[in-house]
Amino acid sequence: MSATPKTYHVKSFGCQMNVYDGERMAELMAAQGMTAAADADSADLVVLNTCHIREKATDRVYSDIGHLRKKARNAERAAPMIAIAGCVAQAEGDEIIRRAKVDVVVGPQAYHNLPALIAQAASGTAATDIDMPAASKFGALPSRRRVGPSAFLTVQEGCDKFCTYCVVPYTRGAEVSRPFAAIVDEAKSLVDAGAREITLLGQNVNAWDDDAGTGLHGLIAALDKISGLARIRYTTSHPNDMKEGLIRAHAEVAKLMPFLHLPVQAGNDRILKAMNRSHSRDSYLRILDRVRAIRPDIALSGDFIVGFPGETEEEFRDTLSLVDAVGYAQCFSFKYSPRPGTPAAEMDGAVPEEVMDDRLQRLQAALNRDQAAFNAATLGRTCSVLIERKGKLPGQMLGKSPWLQSVHLMTDAAIGDLIEVEVVRADPNSLAGVAL
Repeated sequence: MSATPKTYHVKSFGCQMNVYDGERMAELMAAQGMTAAADADSADLVVLNTCHIREKATDRVYSDIGHLRKKARNAERAAPMIAIAGCVAQAEGDEIIRRAKVDVVVGPQAYHNLPALIAQAASGTAATDIDMPAASKFGALPSRRRVGPSAFLTVQEGCDKFCTYCVVPYTRGAEVSRPFAAIVDEAKSLVDAGAREITLLGQNVNAWDDDAGTGLHGLIAALDKISGLARIRYTTSHPNDMKEGLIRAHAEVAKLMPFLHLPVQAGNDRILKAMNRSHSRDSYLRILDRVRAIRPDIALSGDFIVGFPGETEEEFRDTLSLVDAVGYAQCFSFKYSPRPGTPAAEMDGAVPEEVMDDRLQRLQAALNRDQAAFNAATLGRTCSVLIERKGKLPGQMLGKSPWLQSVHLMTDAAIGDLIEVEVVRADPNSLAGVAL
């Protein structure tokens, strides 16, 4: 029999959705009277909130389990209770208990049951819950009490797009939108708990809708009316769901920040079709043209995969030319990673690792060039900066510009303050500013 844990530590991998889920699991355990530990090595319970998008992320989970147990042995202390949550838990289920002898496995739609699973594990029986119940988990979660200046709020989960490389439809389930009233209530509680900025989250966040046909733009307009909320963002969007109302919101809603993360994945139509992406190169670029027409200063972000099965050098060059055409402010880029159970994992034409490495380096060089250029274009501008945390130097604070750039400056402003700043230096990955 394991002792009932008194302290906990949550370590989240992957997307912002996992960060949100990790925060909610921490709140669940705090509501049970448990105390947050300073780090994983000093906790009675460690929750590894996992990502299954890439193979290395999955491997890292098992590596972390071994590390935790080795550290405990070296420190001559009992090994912590280990709970595996998130998408790896959903995909592998009891196999994780067999392979790694962990105590709890809980999927992303069942983590509201974590206290009961911990109690079962404390009684000596490993516990698993990877159900995807029809009833929403959100109603079982405690109210938000204390958050930072910038907070995440999940409004939509799951995916119906079935991109051939992606496990999300299998690990997160079908697209489901949370009720309008529940989202507004949680947004208000986040503001009451200290948030000045809220980022709306979803696997396809712009697919959010309700029975009234409100659409994400209508939800954003409602949140715009919350007193004390200064900024609104949303991620991750799908080109197929980028409707006219949402595009117009970027001009009509002052609190909606000029930033759009809209993954394209590749710049060649044959590859996009093989990926089962519902857009073409041209339709994607036309969406960006519409957005820029209504909000010329918008910062654009995206995702790219290189080395998808069968990708030729010429097709990869189409991706580079798309990058040149767009001029992204920031991006995420990856080598293709086959995930078991996805259609792409069975496709012929695997691209050699060394070719993928070369293509990723060339792509990232172009993306880094454009990010540096975007940052340089803000030099001399005045903008608002939301102070989020202290910097490394005495008197230094760090915050975010409207375009999601990191800004560091010397100021006596407090965490949570929204101040006017002049950008005096533009580095490739951040800005330096002077408070006005």
